[in-house]
Amino acid sequence: MVKSTHRQKLIPSLLTNFKWVTDGCKFLTIIGLVCLTTTTLSAQEQSGFKIRVKSGQDRQISYYVGRGLEDGHLLQRPIDDEISERALRIFLKRLDSRKYYFIQSDIDEFQEYATTLDELLLNRDVSPGTIMFLRYIERIDDRVKDIKELLSGEFDFSVDEEVVTSGEEETYAADSAAVRDRWRKRLKHELLVLQQTDDADNDEGEPEAGDDEKESPTEILIKRYVNFQRRMKQTDSDEVLEYYLTAITSSFDPHSNYFSPSSLEDFRIRMGLNYQGIGAELSDVDGKAIIQRIMSNGGADKAGELKAGDRIIGVGQGKDGDMVDVSNSKLQDIIELIRGPEGTLVRLNVIPKGETDVQTYSITRTRIELADNAAKSVIMEVGEGDEKIKVGVINLPSFYLDMSAVRRNDPNARSTTRDVQRLLVDFKKNDVDAVIVDLRRNGGGSLPEAVSLTGLFIKQGPIVQVKDPVNGIVRQSDRNPSIAWNGPLVVLNSRFSASASEIFAGALQDYRRALIVGDSSTHGKGTVQSLQELGPAVFKTNNPLNLGALKITIQQFYRPSGASTQNRGVISDVVVPSFAEHFSEGEAALDYAIPFDEIPASTFSMRDDTSVQIIAELQKRSGKRVAESEEFSLLNKRIASYKERQKRKTIPLQKEKFNALRKQIDDDRKEQQRLFIQNDGKGDVVTRDYYFEEILAITADYVRQSSETDE
Repeated sequence: MVKSTHRQKLIPSLLTNFKWVTDGCKFLTIIGLVCLTTTTLSAQEQSGFKIRVKSGQDRQISYYVGRGLEDGHLLQRPIDDEISERALRIFLKRLDSRKYYFIQSDIDEFQEYATTLDELLLNRDVSPGTIMFLRYIERIDDRVKDIKELLSGEFDFSVDEEVVTSGEEETYAADSAAVRDRWRKRLKHELLVLQQTDDADNDEGEPEAGDDEKESPTEILIKRYVNFQRRMKQTDSDEVLEYYLTAITSSFDPHSNYFSPSSLEDFRIRMGLNYQGIGAELSDVDGKAIIQRIMSNGGADKAGELKAGDRIIGVGQGKDGDMVDVSNSKLQDIIELIRGPEGTLVRLNVIPKGETDVQTYSITRTRIELADNAAKSVIMEVGEGDEKIKVGVINLPSFYLDMSAVRRNDPNARSTTRDVQRLLVDFKKNDVDAVIVDLRRNGGGSLPEAVSLTGLFIKQGPIVQVKDPVNGIVRQSDRNPSIAWNGPLVVLNSRFSASASEIFAGALQDYRRALIVGDSSTHGKGTVQSLQELGPAVFKTNNPLNLGALKITIQQFYRPSGASTQNRGVISDVVVPSFAEHFSEGEAALDYAIPFDEIPASTFSMRDDTSVQIIAELQKRSGKRVAESEEFSLLNKRIASYKERQKRKTIPLQKEKFNALRKQIDDDRKEQQRLFIQNDGKGDVVTRDYYFEEILAITADYVRQSSETDE
């Protein structure tokens, strides 16, 4: 596609004042809710569902997203029929990944978009997203009707039949009768689960049932899908636009996205680790807004009235603003009403847990620091007597930077580097012998923070090389010769460590400055995204509307050695068996991932902290301990069993066969939950289980080997 002159001018416009982010391998999109009201809105109605289709701003947003992709993406490729085909596939998968809602006639009808989404987007037409979403809502209504009818009948659990476990293995049902039979098997499976446990599989993201133990399995399932139906009908235009445009951006690579206005706000909160509100976590429980947790030192905590389990049914602004009834509102809409500038007042109508009378609480909003997601530390001891070694452990969930504080030139802006440096000072005061940086759950974040944090552990030199769309290479370096920690350093990775984590680990490995341990490799995300807010591009004013943002892959990063981490990740020096290795296939398994390549190495001075001899000895000692460990022996058996089960494409629905398989599946789920719950910032800094004991043993061996080498 030939680019016009006015198109070529977009690059400076869109990429001016962008924020560098490496993003995470996964980003949880928070439901959008900010409605634009400066244009006339039309309404489409189907099956009792209304969606507002914006005729102005959506067209502008789509125009800038399309132009930004063509002109700014790393691949420098056009939006064409191939992108249309990819986008259609991604959008339908986003809505109906397991093929339980649409039928083949729907898909046949949508196929016209397989070669037209590109032209429609560039002509500012995003109606296909709305059209397909409305059909999805219609099909949800059809399926809920089927679910209620099926659950009113009997199920024969003696029949030897199976349900397919993956949408990838399924075709779309030929007609309504075929999809109804598919649901019969799914419901039969969920009833079998509920007969064994109080919690059924919930792969589609439908809301969980409440905690009423008196409900029958049938009542639980009906409530679950009715709640899912309700929640989907609360979807607003911003969300539909986000789903649709992200399907198009993700057709270029898996990390390019469109953020709706509220998703953009959520991204800012995640990066800055703070927001302004009352300091309470809410969740949707059967359509009710229930308080899950009160954060310490927030406005709700200081007021002392709001408690976990309370239900919010009304929100009023200030001392005398109208009380808005939110008893049937979408959760994110309620959150938006409660959030507000620090120092302002919000009033809440609340039904306290276990009561029926409504109470009104007045709470002053405060600035909430999300300390749970910041770097944390603990000092542990390994060995006894003269062999005792003190290890400082840093749990680092992300690479964060408060951009709003940076824009205000606040010298105390919250950042990963500043927090970790403070922890290292404390370690020195306590005479630790070694430091472990735990990145097992770190999906990335700020690129500048990855560079500056690496600089705390080396004298100076290149940290990352970055290649742009025209193959220009820029090196980002640490120019500060001071070192915050010069002793033995271990970086603990997993398959979930991605992006900025891989810049940090890869550079330290290239410098031979740190020992890399954990899974065989990290996730393998080696690309850089820029975040450009679209409001300033559309409205040339000082205070433009929030139109969301385009997060676009514009660069690929490389280690000082010239190797990319893309698809390959950082290879560990010492591998320790774990389930995490097998729960994620990494970047290479994602659709349309950018390929691996290499560039020439930078010039830098390597240390000898991790020589070939030291690594070989550490591998030998760890391998011996793991081989003699009963816990690791059991883990390896479970991993082998899990890998064998992963080959299955179906689950038996005959009761005895299902029960035999279910216990193994439950064990897998518990292990997976353990991986994500531990180190989540709400408990210990790390869980000192048999796995982490081995990490500590490797660290102790490393300290001893380093001492012997120094001598």
